[in-house]
Amino acid sequence: MALDVGVLNSLTKGSAEDAWRVIINNAVEIASKPLAPGNAASEVIKRDREIGTLDHFLSSTGWDLWQAFGNTVERTSDRLARWWTEPYSAKAVLVLDGLSLRELPWLLQGAKERGFTLHEVSANASELPGETNQFAQALGFGSRSQLQNNGGGLAHKLQPTHTECVDMPWKDCESLINGSPNWVFWHHWPDSKVHDGSGAGQGLDTLTRDAADQLSGDEFWSFVERLATGRRLVITSDHGYAATGYFPDADGEVGQFLKKTFASGRSAKGTGLTQKDCGPFVPPVALQINSPHGAHLLAVGRWKWKSQGGYPTLTHGGLSLLEVLSPFVELTK
Repeated sequence: MALDVGVLNSLTKGSAEDAWRVIINNAVEIASKPLAPGNAASEVIKRDREIGTLDHFLSSTGWDLWQAFGNTVERTSDRLARWWTEPYSAKAVLVLDGLSLRELPWLLQGAKERGFTLHEVSANASELPGETNQFAQALGFGSRSQLQNNGGGLAHKLQPTHTECVDMPWKDCESLINGSPNWVFWHHWPDSKVHDGSGAGQGLDTLTRDAADQLSGDEFWSFVERLATGRRLVITSDHGYAATGYFPDADGEVGQFLKKTFASGRSAKGTGLTQKDCGPFVPPVALQINSPHGAHLLAVGRWKWKSQGGYPTLTHGGLSLLEVLSPFVELTK
């Protein structure tokens, strides 16, 4: 599928800010169209490939835009901190670990069906690399687990609030919500499923079916309603994920370089990195990114490669749109 001429002009003739605005708006538009459980598996794969045309542009022609990403696209952590200062009497954040734009339709449809009011639907940037602890630290937490049992402390950016972090059924999560006016609730799903299904077969199909069940279910929405009662609620994530099971194989010298650099992952921490560490390839298959989390090499675009034990079919940490963009859904009831 080729890029629309108008989109291509916007990406090549405007500023980095203009280009990222167009890219993100297109990705959200593609991903957020309604889904039905019966065709979700095939439709999500189709949309994944459509967004892949934008990834192809970013890896083959517009890779300089990745260097501007961290300073151009507002990070979810910064967006939440900014939103937290809004003068709402009570507020809540639900972080669904690893939630990508693919799952956005279920949130939008479920909210509409159950009488919620949507105030904002957008996407923001993950940390680079897109990993759980980097996001927690960007918010001022030591790690994700710190939030468990109201252990968030007084050093984070979302003060004051009650915190929780669990991997429990939604019904049990609902019973944890007390009368505290402000809440930050971090749930391990769907990232727990991403890694459960990352080792064999086409994990995207399995995860898509699970997301349809989870995010269309009464128990999830009963939990959301409990969290939103009397509160302004944002549902977001720390990062998305790449459906690497559908990525083409990197062979020859490219494949050897990616295997040596990243093993079975998509990022590698480094100090004193030079351009040589990114390999001799043009267009590049890896880029050095200097973020608040230090210098890292990140895999660029849609490649997988042979690695010991097999490369995972779902993973995150590199530079592709569906792993570095997080939904941001603001709602009330």
